[in-house]
Amino acid sequence: MSQAFGHFRVGFVTGATPDKWARTWRERFARNPFELVPVLEEEQEERVRAGTLDMTLARLPVDRDGLHCIPLYDELPVAVMGAEHLMTLADEVTLADLADEQLVLPERSGWTPTAPQLEWPPMEVKDAVEVVASGTGIVIVPMAVARLHHRKDVTYRVVADLPPTTIGLIWLIDNDDPWVQRFIGIVRGRSERSSR
Repeated sequence: MSQAFGHFRVGFVTGATPDKWARTWRERFARNPFELVPVLEEEQEERVRAGTLDMTLARLPVDRDGLHCIPLYDELPVAVMGAEHLMTLADEVTLADLADEQLVLPERSGWTPTAPQLEWPPMEVKDAVEVVASGTGIVIVPMAVARLHHRKDVTYRVVADLPPTTIGLIWLIDNDDPWVQRFIGIVRGRSERSSR
């Protein structure tokens, strides 16, 4: 187990879903302390490198130098917009559809609308969704994050021509803790009796 804390700590970035793996861990290793720790995307890699977390479910990409990484699943990018927005009539949208919108938060890929943009102050996703709910602008986030910040006055549409983001499990290459290997086995779907 983690030498620093006496128990196993796994971080998870906003929108990641560690519940099924945590449930399996607790069924198999009920006597061994296990802690899920929410982390911000900006700190997901830093916390593993600093040793305050044994592993993290991170939103990729990350700097792979010194880290192991298992890509787990993809997340669709969505545009969050006011519930009365004209684009809610479409099943999905494209970047061309969004070209005249105000982008409240920077988009991960660096895409920006062609329309002149307002100077938005730095804000958390929750605050940005509140701005969108007022009828101003859009936010592009992974679908899991949009669901997390759901409100009755906003909705979202998949952005068809943006690549998905990926959630992956990261840990230090030199972390040979047996609990790390056990958690990897759970994530990869190994049964309790299977060997590596």
